[in-house]
Amino acid sequence: MSHATLLRSMRPAWQPQLSLRSSRRYVHPGSYQPFVPPSPSSLGKPTPAKTYTRTRKWLRRLFYVSLATGVVYGLDARFNASAVTRTARTFSVGLVVALDYKINFRPDPPFADSIAAVHARNARRVSDLLRHNGGLYLKIGQAIGMQTAILPPEFQRMFASMFDDAPQNDWKEVEKVIREDFGKSPEEVFGVSFSGEPGKGLMERKARASASVAQVHWARLPDGREVAVKVQKREIAQQIEWDLWAFNVMTNIYSKWFDIPFNTLVPYISERMSLETDFENEAANSETMARLVAGEPRLRDRVYIPKVYRELSSKRVMTAEWIEGVRLWDKKTITSSWRGGWREGSPGCQGTPLDPSGRSTSATPTQAGRLKPERNHWRGPNNKGGLGLSFKDVMTTMVDLFSAQMFLWGVVHCDPHPGNIFIRRKPSGKPELVLIDHGLYINMDPTFRHQYARLWKALLTFDNKTINAVTASWGIENPEMFATFTLMRPYRGGNMATHKHIMGLSKIERSKRHYEAQNAARKHIRQILADETKLPRELLFIGRNLRIVQGNNQHLGSPVNRVKITGLWASKALAESPDLPLTEKIRNLGRHLIFRTVLFTTDIFFYFTKIRQFLRLGGGMEDDIEAQMRGMAKDMGVDLNSSVFEG
Repeated sequence: MSHATLLRSMRPAWQPQLSLRSSRRYVHPGSYQPFVPPSPSSLGKPTPAKTYTRTRKWLRRLFYVSLATGVVYGLDARFNASAVTRTARTFSVGLVVALDYKINFRPDPPFADSIAAVHARNARRVSDLLRHNGGLYLKIGQAIGMQTAILPPEFQRMFASMFDDAPQNDWKEVEKVIREDFGKSPEEVFGVSFSGEPGKGLMERKARASASVAQVHWARLPDGREVAVKVQKREIAQQIEWDLWAFNVMTNIYSKWFDIPFNTLVPYISERMSLETDFENEAANSETMARLVAGEPRLRDRVYIPKVYRELSSKRVMTAEWIEGVRLWDKKTITSSWRGGWREGSPGCQGTPLDPSGRSTSATPTQAGRLKPERNHWRGPNNKGGLGLSFKDVMTTMVDLFSAQMFLWGVVHCDPHPGNIFIRRKPSGKPELVLIDHGLYINMDPTFRHQYARLWKALLTFDNKTINAVTASWGIENPEMFATFTLMRPYRGGNMATHKHIMGLSKIERSKRHYEAQNAARKHIRQILADETKLPRELLFIGRNLRIVQGNNQHLGSPVNRVKITGLWASKALAESPDLPLTEKIRNLGRHLIFRTVLFTTDIFFYFTKIRQFLRLGGGMEDDIEAQMRGMAKDMGVDLNSSVFEG
């Protein structure tokens, strides 16, 4: 049997038959050859090996740049209080914000849902920048924020929450500032001992309050006087020039880019900021205000300015009388029933010693390292008592004080925030207002002061001729808008446009109307700032004073007719000012008597709102004013969405 026949017989039944011809196709037809390497000529030209020269060059550059950046950052942080780093951060954020507005400020932003969204994200960027940089940046932010009426609501809310608060520096930094300014240790300057040495005073190393520029420490001098030692943070002196320079550069860039001459305001704002960091200037302001208050019979028994101890003060250290009082924002303590003694005032008030017993209270350190004695006996056994005062008396004193500053003296405290006002109870049961923090002041020359008084008087009598004349002399082409934001209430004596309700419009139409309104606001601001020789720069800071005082009144429930009181002081000042000729003062006195009669109409509205408020049918007078201003301001491109108290 052949080999092929044998294979066929062994094949399973299910396997298909394969012919010998088909099986041959799987046999390699050629003969096997031994392996021979290819010849060099067949491989082509050789490829050069990779050296990564360009990559290594860029890596070296990146390393050198990173090293240089790290060295500059370290040296800047160590020897320059991070001034360069903070400036670089300012420019980078400023560029991002400017580009965002340049691209997206239009009715239908390409990279945002709405203009409000653009405002919101840039408000966050600016807020993060100011808080991160701290120091003078918070002061600059507050200076810009004093005109929140002309800012978008998103920025209003951002500035409203920007409280002047910051972590305190270590005691070692405080001690360095005192040594640099006095050439002696704190123990030698203040006569204190930190080890309980007999005959020496006491001082707390832990600050009682810390703000962006300075912090305050309690101390008792060897003679028993209790003082507040305000020490500027050491880094401020190194940062201030860089910060103001960056502020100047960025404002100039924005002014040219957005065609709004904000840069005309920079020199004056920068000067005020610089003076606010000079504690010798603050001491002088405090002494001037104390002298003016003492010389005014209508205020001397109602207002108190703490005494400054010049021998213990310098440019960066100010020592003043320690004040025990209740902050203006503590409404419950101000009005709660008095639990102290009969015909006794709160501690430290005029006629009442800090310690009623007359003895020097020995202080022992607590767990928190506090040495100052706590004086809460007047609150009663359960600590629930208060000063037993009325908001009406408190606010009347406040409005009287700041009106006298504006119209009678021309020396104005421009930061009357509740944190800078203490309330104490006199033995007579009447309130005493204590004003602190005298760094931010403006001085009004007599001509401007008289113009401003005449403007206020004209606003309350709808004397449009006088309003137009005064505002025109200041280069203001929209007297109605200026009148509204001076009174902090809607002015209806001019041709004020009627508020247009846009709630029925589509989303696109509302967005377009919102864009047009904000462009109108830019136009008004551009007109006001156009002639820098006419606009009194003092108006910026006076506006801050008025708005915060209005907010204080609103916060306490609008207990007084603030507009009427301010107007009466404006009219009285024109009859009492020593800068005016006698004949004009006599004429102004006659006009003042007529003016008082005219203002009777504002009392009618005020008492109507008080009755409505008592019956819980609505808010107070300031709440009505605020609501009306929001509506009327929309026609001028201004959105007032935040409470004035917050700003």
